Amino acid sequence: MRACKAPPIPHLLPTSSSSTQPANVKWPLLSRRLVLLSLPLATFLLPSKASCSDTNSSNVNSTTPSGSTSSALTSFNPISAAERDASDAISRRISDALELLEKGRELQALGDFDQALVCFTQVIEKYNDFSFSDYARVGRSLVLYEVGNREDAVAEMEDVSISLKGYPEVHAALAAALYVDKHAPLLAENQFTIATLLDPHYTDLSYVKETKHWPPSLVSSLQHFITLS
Repeated sequence: MRACKAPPIPHLLPTSSSSTQPANVKWPLLSRRLVLLSLPLATFLLPSKASCSDTNSSNVNSTTPSGSTSSALTSFNPISAAERDASDAISRRISDALELLEKGRELQALGDFDQALVCFTQVIEKYNDFSFSDYARVGRSLVLYEVGNREDAVAEMEDVSISLKGYPEVHAALAAALYVDKHAPLLAENQFTIATLLDPHYTDLSYVKETKHWPPSLVSSLQHFITLS
């Protein structure tokens, strides 16, 4: 006689879901740890990417001040229109004066001492507010010695030798004139010493004649001084 087997109680039997539940719960945790450990450390240190709206707003903020600053700098001009016009007028006057001075020297080199005297005088009268007008006075004193009054020529040389002290040409010319016209050999020697210390060429008569284009009468006076004749 077989023993009777009690029927199984359904709620006590293990189900497939209860038996596999712990494994299914542990796998996601384990895979998440593996993913985190596989990422480089720099991933956690990099800042998060800004959104397009943040980027656009930052670009607007960064460009707006610089744009306004550049426009302000462009519109700012420290020189007024009146100052610019005055500067242009002075530049034109300087150009005209230098052109007239150079023309006088060219006429002197050509031996046209009368017209050279006119050019030098115009520079002195019209542009005496410029310091380089003293060089026109040197030129005028040289041609005056030839075609004008020698007394006036010597007086101008003496005056310019002070305002242009250290300019060798005027010292050499004054030395020649003092020796011949004023009969002052000591004063002439002092002037010639200054001239030759600055430029030894003035001991050469061909230099003052061919290079500096002195008038013949002044070349003759310098020759008398050098030879003490």
